[in-house]
Amino acid sequence: MDQYAPTKDRWGDRTPYGRGDQWPVRVDEFTVEQPDRWTQSASLLHSNGDGIDIGTRAGRLVGVRGRAVDRVNRGRLDPKDVYGWKANLSEDRLTRPLVRENGRLVEASWDTAMGRIVAKSKELLDKRGGWGRFGFYTSGQLFLEEYYTLSVIGKAGLGTPHMDGNTRLCTATSASALKASFGTDGQPASYTDVDHCDTIALWGHNVAETQAVLWMRMLDRRHGANPPAMLAVDPRTTPVAREADLHLPVRPGTNLALLNGLLRLVIQRGWVDDDFVAAHTLGYDDLEKAVDGSRTERVAEICGLDAGDIERAAELIGHAGALLSTVLQGFYQSHQGTAAAVGVNNLHLLRGMIGRPGAGVLQMNGQPTAENTRECGADGDLPGFRNWDNPAHVQELADLWNVDRHTIPHWSPPTHAMQIWRYAEQGSIELLWISATNPAVSLPALARIRRILARPELFVVVQDVFLSETAEFADVVLPAATWGEKTGTFTNADRTVHLSEKAVEPPGEARADLDIFLDYAARMDFRDRDGDPLVKWHDASSAYQAWQRCSAGRPCDYSEITYEKLRGGSGLQWGGERLYTDGVFNTDSDYCETYGQDLSTGAEFTAEQHRAKQPGGRAFLLTEDFTPAPEIPGDEFPLLLTTGRTLTQFHTRTKTGRVPELNDAAPQAWVELHPSDALALGVADGDGVRVESPRGAIEAPARLCGIRPGTVFVPFHYAEQAANELTITAWDPVSKQPLFKLAAVRVRKKA
Repeated sequence: MDQYAPTKDRWGDRTPYGRGDQWPVRVDEFTVEQPDRWTQSASLLHSNGDGIDIGTRAGRLVGVRGRAVDRVNRGRLDPKDVYGWKANLSEDRLTRPLVRENGRLVEASWDTAMGRIVAKSKELLDKRGGWGRFGFYTSGQLFLEEYYTLSVIGKAGLGTPHMDGNTRLCTATSASALKASFGTDGQPASYTDVDHCDTIALWGHNVAETQAVLWMRMLDRRHGANPPAMLAVDPRTTPVAREADLHLPVRPGTNLALLNGLLRLVIQRGWVDDDFVAAHTLGYDDLEKAVDGSRTERVAEICGLDAGDIERAAELIGHAGALLSTVLQGFYQSHQGTAAAVGVNNLHLLRGMIGRPGAGVLQMNGQPTAENTRECGADGDLPGFRNWDNPAHVQELADLWNVDRHTIPHWSPPTHAMQIWRYAEQGSIELLWISATNPAVSLPALARIRRILARPELFVVVQDVFLSETAEFADVVLPAATWGEKTGTFTNADRTVHLSEKAVEPPGEARADLDIFLDYAARMDFRDRDGDPLVKWHDASSAYQAWQRCSAGRPCDYSEITYEKLRGGSGLQWGGERLYTDGVFNTDSDYCETYGQDLSTGAEFTAEQHRAKQPGGRAFLLTEDFTPAPEIPGDEFPLLLTTGRTLTQFHTRTKTGRVPELNDAAPQAWVELHPSDALALGVADGDGVRVESPRGAIEAPARLCGIRPGTVFVPFHYAEQAANELTITAWDPVSKQPLFKLAAVRVRKKA
C-alpha cells in the first residue's frame, strides 16, 4: 500500500512543533505486500541515518516503514528510503564471481576468483617494497565491522598506507575542519539541536535534497511556534534558499572571503562571547588581525553579493541566542574548502555557540557510513581517531593487534585517494581493490580515470552489487551482498549508531563484504607476532566486539554501545547528545588526532610545534587569506560549472537508477542556466545544450532557473551524461578533497 508518495509531495505532511518541544512522530510506510516479518535497520542511500524496519514476506523484501522510536527520524522516511530497497530485487544483480579471460569477464567459482587475488597479492609481497604495491579504494556504504576488518588487513596484514575511499570526494573536508578546530573528528552537535535553536545557517548545504528527513524536521520547526530564522548560502535557488529568510547566492569559489567578512563584522560589532573565547580558545588575536582587511564592500565585490545582505547575515548570526550551522558540499568541494569550513567553526567559537541545546555545528557527511570510514581508519587514518604521527598511538594499535609497531604505516601522512590513483597511473600501485563504489563515474576528469583502470599492468578487483561502469574494467569481480542481506552497524552524521539486521538471504553466491574480507585474510594467512591469526573474529558480532576494544578510551568510544542495546529501540550516539558541553576540546597533544596543518599549503605541523601552543583542551581559531580559485572563467570558457545532487538519486545511480519510482523522477541529467545567460545563448527552457570544458563535454536539456548569473549546474549522478567529464583534477591542500565546484565551461545550443 502506497501511503507515501514522495515524488508527489517530497517532504510529506507537516507536523509543526515549537521550540523546546519534542518532534512529533509521523510513521511513513510503503509496502507492495503485507509483511509477515519486520526487521530492524536504517537508511543506506543518504547520510541522515533514518531508522527503518524492513518488511519481508516468505523471505522476500516487500516494503519498509519508519521506526517511530528512533531519535533521528521519528518514523519519517526519505524518498530513497521508501523505494530504494527495490534495487535489491533487480534481475541484473551480480550472483557469481567474474574473472577476465581473453579480454572478457566470465563466471567463475569463488575459489578461482579469490585464488587469483591471493596469487597476485603474494607475488607483489615477494617484491621489494611489496606493501606499497597495494591500493584500496572503498566507499561510504559498507558497515563498521567491514571497514575495521579491512583496516586491520591493510595496516597490520599488508602494511600499506594506500587506503582511502570515495568519502574523500564528499566529506573529507568535514573531518579536516573538525580536527583543525577541535583536535579530533566527531560532530559537536545533534539533530535534536533543530528542536532548540533560534537560528539555522546552512552553508553550501542543500539539506532538502541530500538529507530530506532532517529538512522535514527544520520545516516542522519553521511551521511551529517560535520558528527559527534561516540563512542559506548557495549559488543556486534551492528549496532551502526559497525557504530561508535570507539567501546569499555566493559566487562559487569565494566562500572563505564571505566567512572572513562575517567574522570581521561579528568582531567589530561586539557580538563575541569574550568570556568563552578567553577560557576555551586559542588564536583570537591572530584571527582578528587576519580578517581585519575583509571589509564588507570588498567581500561583496569578490562574492558577487549585495553588501547589505552580508550585513544582514552577520546580524542574524550575531543576534542568535542558539545558532545551529550545517555545512556540506558547497563548501567542501569548493576552493579553500577546509579554511571555509573552519570559518564556520570560528563563528561558533567566537559566539560561544557550541555544546548546549540549539547551539552547535554539523560538518555534515554525504554518505551513510562516511563517519565509520573515518572512525575505523578505512580512509587511511588510524582507527579510533588516533594520530598517525604520535608513536604512543601507533603503539596502542600494535599492542592491540599484537604486531610490530613498524608494520603499521605511520612514517608519513596516509595516502589520500587522489594520490592513490596517481600511483596507479604511474605503476607503483599494481593491485587496486575497489569496494562498493564507482570511480569511473564519480572521480574528476573521467577520461583519465578510465585510462588508469584500463592499464594492463594494473590488477583491478571490484567488489560490488552490480556490474558497474568500473567493474567493466576489472580483472576480478566479486558479487557482494547489500543492505538487508547482512548484519552490521553504521553511524550517521550526528554520531547515532544503528544496527542493521539481516532480513533476507543474498542472491546466488553473493557474499557479505565482511565475509569476503575475512576469506581474503584467511587465504593470505596473516599472522600476529605469536603466530596466531591476525584477524581473530569470524562474524559481524565478533568483529564489532573487536572494534569496541579498539575504540575504548578514544573520542568515538563504542564500548558501552552493544548490539543488545541497539536492538529494539532507537539508535544510540557515541559521546552523548552533544560534544564539548564543558568547553574542553580534544586538543591535548597526547590525545588529539592531528598536530595540525597549514590551511594554505597543507603542511603538517610537528608534535613540538603543537605542544608549544599549550592547547590544554582549548579550541583553535584559525583562518587563511582568500585567494582566487585555480580555474576561473575566461574568454574561451566564460561560465563556471558547479555540480551537485538531486533528491531521488544517490551517487552514480548504481541502485537508484534501477528503481522505477526514483529513476522516473529524475531519469537524466540537466543543465541549469540563469535566464540572462540562456537569452545570450539563444537557449529556451528544455532546449538541448552542449557543455564543454578543457577536459570534455556532455549534452543535456537546459533548465532555466534562479541560479546566479554566470554559473552552470549539472547533477553528477549520470554515467551517460557524467558531469565529471568536465571537472578539474585539483584538491584542497588540507583535506585533499577534489574541487568539483570549480570548472570553467562554455555552453552551446545543440543544432
